[in-house]
Amino acid sequence: MSYFRELPDLFYQSPLSTRNSSSEYVRVKNLFRRVKLRDDLQNVTTLFNKYQIPQGSRPELVAADLYGSQEYDWVVLLTAGIINVNDQWPLSEYELYRFAENKYGTNLNSVRFYETTEVKDSSGRLILPKGKVVDSDFTIPNPDAPTANLNPVTSITNYEYEVRVNNDKRQIYILKPTYLQRYLNDMRDIMHYEKSSQFIDRRLARTENTRNTSPQ
Repeated sequence: MSYFRELPDLFYQSPLSTRNSSSEYVRVKNLFRRVKLRDDLQNVTTLFNKYQIPQGSRPELVAADLYGSQEYDWVVLLTAGIINVNDQWPLSEYELYRFAENKYGTNLNSVRFYETTEVKDSSGRLILPKGKVVDSDFTIPNPDAPTANLNPVTSITNYEYEVRVNNDKRQIYILKPTYLQRYLNDMRDIMHYEKSSQFIDRRLARTENTRNTSPQ
């Protein structure tokens, strides 16, 4: 992931047992320097396209498809608000089945809950929407035969539930390619250090050496 190349560096006091002196530093990436999309831009439709992640695709493949390079996989993740790829990125069908099988074992196909099916009257008017969680014995009056009842209920298994959750993860909003370079430029500006007592240059700062300032 080329994101780490965008991070500025730090001179950090050496933790190595092989250091030659207490004032020795090592150069590391500043992992605490992070960037996120501004909250007020999340819903600006002119900046984003709705995107459905293809079956079995990965962030680097989406980046190659949209931005022409797998190196922008981190742009895909950041602009989609994905922090943990393992939890927030959709699994392939095979991965999902293995995940659900490990999670539920012999209860994989057990009923998790019941929900309504759609009910309309003879004129096509909606009486009951689908997808409302109810008890298995839930009933309503039959719109076309008021003296009778309907049981417009279907069961959802543990596996079907996990499939739904996984499919929901496929729908993301992603930065339009037109705005990619502007996003990169703004992000790089944010990553630069401002002048301070730790400042060396815009890409490098030095942390305090506690070995020299604190009693040992």
